[in-house]
Amino acid sequence: MMMRKYQKQICLFLLFCTATITASAQYEAFEAKTYLSGQGDSLHYRLLSPLQLKEGEKYPLVLFLHGAGERGSDNRSQLTHGARMFTNPVNREAYPCFALFPQCPADLYWPTPQSPDSFNEGNPFPLNAEISKPLALTKELLDKIIHIYPVDRDRIYIMGLSMGGMGTFDMVCRFPELFAAAIPICGGIHTDRLHNLNTKTAFRIFHGDADSVVPVRFSRAAYLKLKAEGIHVEYVEFPGVNHNSWDPAFNREDFMAWLFRQNRTNSIIAR
Repeated sequence: MMMRKYQKQICLFLLFCTATITASAQYEAFEAKTYLSGQGDSLHYRLLSPLQLKEGEKYPLVLFLHGAGERGSDNRSQLTHGARMFTNPVNREAYPCFALFPQCPADLYWPTPQSPDSFNEGNPFPLNAEISKPLALTKELLDKIIHIYPVDRDRIYIMGLSMGGMGTFDMVCRFPELFAAAIPICGGIHTDRLHNLNTKTAFRIFHGDADSVVPVRFSRAAYLKLKAEGIHVEYVEFPGVNHNSWDPAFNREDFMAWLFRQNRTNSIIAR
């Protein structure tokens, strides 16, 4: 009996060590950097590059906006959700790309200068807010990376979860000519901002219908508005799933394939 107890403890310890090594490898694959603006502001970020850069070839870029729980200054927490999709050896070979994970400071917010007091009453999304400081810095950083690295400008993608899903909507509204695809997960936006949105961006929206943090009605309304505006949009709703709808979204077999099919110059074919 005592031997079984020790064997169980050893197994748990080995599992813990394996998980720690895996997480560490995930972090190490992303280079840690800090962007400094001309105004003296800074933004921590992680950047994953293709395993091999072939001369004369350009690569897609994915901008990932994390949720509120991953804010901070450690330049690690933003990799908690989503990063493993890009460090997965099979995906790295099948979908070579640049993956950019900026980190929003703890006291700031992606989609708005200030965090809404509540998501459960009325419309918490402003119609005409100025761009938030971390998103403005992210756009500056993105422009810099596009200029320095061999990025395919027709295959720039954006995705985000929760606060980052809201930031995803916000970025496409502010820069409608930039992204080939957008994946907002359990996010939301003031749908009047989608009126006459002249964009070729393909949207794929995910939300859990039991979300107790960000109500599912926000994604439903955004889907209906985008569809009415004639913008290519797909909506996937997960029955019984709470706020962590990114888990079933990331585990979809076609998640990466759909994303990397999108191309601004071949938007009709790419669907």
